[in-house]
Amino acid sequence: MTTLKVTTVGNSVGVVLPKEILARLRITKGDTLYVLETPDGIELTPYRPDFARQMDLAREVMHENRDVLRNLSE
Repeated sequence: MTTLKVTTVGNSVGVVLPKEILARLRITKGDTLYVLETPDGIELTPYRPDFARQMDLAREVMHENRDVLRNLSE
């Protein structure tokens, strides 16, 4: 478990993410994080939720139609 402290950042407040968390999220200074409210709480992710869902659907279609796609690529 990691504890983060809320601190003043200019006229706002924020949290400082430790290097280990940045590495696990694969983000660096200037990257965008998306905040999602889930049944388990708040989730921070570097991936756009709508894009992630589209990619999941694309993978599903490609898996279901892999033979057709393979034939088209020949």
